[in-house]
Amino acid sequence: MRVDIMTLFPDTVAAVMNESIIGRAQDRGYITIKCHNIRDFTLNKQKQVDDYPYGGGTGMIMNADPLYNCWKHILSQAEGEAHTILMSPQGKRFVQEDAKRLATYGWLILVCGHYEGIDERFIEECVDEEISLGDFVLTGGEIPAMAVCDAVCRLVPGVLASEESYKGESHWNGLLEYPQYTRPEVWHGKRVPEILLSGHHANIQKWRREQQLLRTLKKRPDMLKDAPLTEADREFLRKHSDTV
Repeated sequence: MRVDIMTLFPDTVAAVMNESIIGRAQDRGYITIKCHNIRDFTLNKQKQVDDYPYGGGTGMIMNADPLYNCWKHILSQAEGEAHTILMSPQGKRFVQEDAKRLATYGWLILVCGHYEGIDERFIEECVDEEISLGDFVLTGGEIPAMAVCDAVCRLVPGVLASEESYKGESHWNGLLEYPQYTRPEVWHGKRVPEILLSGHHANIQKWRREQQLLRTLKKRPDMLKDAPLTEADREFLRKHSDTV
């Protein structure tokens, strides 16, 4: 998979994306992440990428030309069809299902907006979808772009050790993840649940599923409405709905 990030701060974004699991995945050739400085594609000596909004108002608006020139440059670098995403507080709220969907694309372009927004004409001509991390506003699109890039790239085959590394995680199957423990067996007087020391894999799996249900019921009951539950899951939740 290839991901190109259009930003005013390419060094900052690259410093994060070149670290840890995502950085190692790039070194091994599973993914390619490239950061592009939008200022390099301006048509003026001042490298200006913004101007006052037509109609008045506060703040500045990013010009369409530098964005478009950067976008076209990226498209010229590789063959295939790129899917362009604008990081925007007006976009669809990003969830795990979006990460799964975007991981099936071979090539993503993530556009980091700034100031009071970007020229609408660039959005109309070049952007395939808008994505938001949530109902709040940040000073720029870099943090959302890095979050989306990380969430998507970790699902690319080979990036993590195996599919099991993420299939039991929170939100993968519509539920929160079960509690996790490691050594020591006793910490601050608290013991690891005996079931996890039993070696009985079927009972452990049953306990973990029940813990997923209980955690979701307690912390995010709104998720249960859309979760793929079995009749046994529903019966378990009915029995414990008054205990959390």
